[in-house]
Amino acid sequence: MELELKDKKQQLQLMQPELKYELSRILDFWSTKAVDLEFGGFVGQINSAGEIISGTGKGAVLNTRILWTFSTAYRLCSDELYLRMADRAYEYLLSHFWDRENGGLYWECDYLGNPLNTRKQAYAQGFGIYAFSEYYLARGKEESLEYALSLFDLLEDKFRDSEFEGYLEALSVDFQSLGDMRLSPKDANFPKSMNTHLHILEPYTNFYKAWPDEQLKERILVLLNLFQEQIIDQESGHFNLFFDRDWTVQSNNVSYGHDIEGAWLLNEAAIETKDLTVIQSVRESALKLVEVTLDEGTDMDGSVWYEREGNYIDKDRHWWVQAEAMVGLMDAWEICSDERYIQNLTRTWEYIKKNLLDTKNGEWFWSINNGGLPNLKEDKAGFWKCPYHNSRALIELIKRISNLELKR
Repeated sequence: MELELKDKKQQLQLMQPELKYELSRILDFWSTKAVDLEFGGFVGQINSAGEIISGTGKGAVLNTRILWTFSTAYRLCSDELYLRMADRAYEYLLSHFWDRENGGLYWECDYLGNPLNTRKQAYAQGFGIYAFSEYYLARGKEESLEYALSLFDLLEDKFRDSEFEGYLEALSVDFQSLGDMRLSPKDANFPKSMNTHLHILEPYTNFYKAWPDEQLKERILVLLNLFQEQIIDQESGHFNLFFDRDWTVQSNNVSYGHDIEGAWLLNEAAIETKDLTVIQSVRESALKLVEVTLDEGTDMDGSVWYEREGNYIDKDRHWWVQAEAMVGLMDAWEICSDERYIQNLTRTWEYIKKNLLDTKNGEWFWSINNGGLPNLKEDKAGFWKCPYHNSRALIELIKRISNLELKR
């Protein structure tokens, strides 16, 4: 067993130079091709050929994720270019996305930086917390921490459902109810979703690292309990995706990427609470999420399929799903040292290298279909195509493998 463990550590350490190189390649794309020199901040869209699509609006999700990515990259690498990129994203968010009258972040601005879609999506406020707290950890800028706190208060005061717990999907610019609360056109229109709750738990966890407040910790514990009691399906082990206000389940679809992403994010949140009972319970759920992804949604080559709708499985391999799978597998191995997780992790990384990396035009393709062809219709950079998933996966693996080396 000890020899097997040593072999797996060596296997991971051999990946380290590749991971570092790929991280620098992704960040180079975003710091050169995605900077908007004409209108400020970062461009709203780059197509699969690496061409900027002029006149495209700029989304809050893209811009908060850019701020988070360059902030955490600076913390890892101490490269001043990454800090300048983080500064640029921070200044643009405050100048154009921040609602100075009502508070919070607009959903979208036009290419000039004027508010275009002023709705307040809870998901975007969460990513604002994620970005501002990470920028504070990188920069030490107290103002950024204050913006994160403002968004935390906003989510708790305006979006929290005090009757049934959890958070509503969306509100109007001045926090009135909306008929259409969907995160995107492909989502179901229900007042609560797994996705939004996952991406409120995630920033709350990061915010707690910067601001270890007892009220914040209590909200993390409440969210973890919601995942355990309401969001994770007790029979299948998968996440349920959409809910009524009272947590009645309204979908039987399965998102393999969210299952394995959620596994490690839940575990990270539990660890931050330092509550041993919670940590143990969450670890059991996290391992089951990883197991059902491996059993039902993973191909022999280590690639992870997109989702299941009823009996139909969408076998496209989306970029973000492969990225999150690597972290989920690494995290599962760190929990229980089962070598299957490292075997699958290395297969997933090999799949990514051979199929998803666009060595000609930069970044990663949006997806690869079941026939092995890249999706050239979707963006390299855009409303939902951001540097966060793949950069974060590489950074997480780099840090975790480095920690293994320190423990030798």
